[in-house]
Amino acid sequence: MSRYRFLLRLLPAPLRDQVLYFEALIEREVAEWAASLPAGARVLDAGAGEGKYAGYFSRHRYVGVDLGIGDATWDYSRLDVVADLAALPFRDRCFDACLNIVTLEHVPDPRGVLNEIYRALAPGGRLLLVAPQDWEVHQAPHDYFRFTRHGLRWLLEQAGFHRIELRPAGGFFRLLSRRLLNALQFFPPPLLPAVGLLLVPPALLAPAFEFLDRERNFTLGYLCRAQKP
Repeated sequence: MSRYRFLLRLLPAPLRDQVLYFEALIEREVAEWAASLPAGARVLDAGAGEGKYAGYFSRHRYVGVDLGIGDATWDYSRLDVVADLAALPFRDRCFDACLNIVTLEHVPDPRGVLNEIYRALAPGGRLLLVAPQDWEVHQAPHDYFRFTRHGLRWLLEQAGFHRIELRPAGGFFRLLSRRLLNALQFFPPPLLPAVGLLLVPPALLAPAFEFLDRERNFTLGYLCRAQKP
């Protein structure tokens, strides 16, 4: 675990949610989206990883799929299916809903993956997609892309989705807050108290100025909802 992650574990939960704003936002979005699905719905978690979100789908027929190569330290043993997301081993129109959470940047062919998800969804099937715009390289070397709102909309439209809604995960000042805190990882432990006093207060204060960034062109990423006609 990095020093940065270790320090975050020491924070109270409300403050940690402010620091890990994108992650907390994703958790709330998945929980809300899962609760809106009817009981018994067939749900595909495309890029399930360690099955972090499986617990939200206890009322549903959940299937977690991943290629299982993203992070060597992860436990992929709880996956239901190990498969390439660009070649899903499912028949057409067999799922009612699909989530794809911070996974699209890790596939060499994001358009092919969205085409496959579209194929596997039944008519009226719903998609929850989260993708980063400004994020550090992670799970290298399997980290290929970052996405603007226009790129995501284009990819979703090309796959055939409609009723596309895209919401930025904060704006410039949320991004600035995250980057100031990210900087802590570059300093050796003896310097952390002094550096922390320099960086942490402005990092925690920066989100108060979010109202100034109305365009949200500077953002950590996007939460997207879409539907198959």
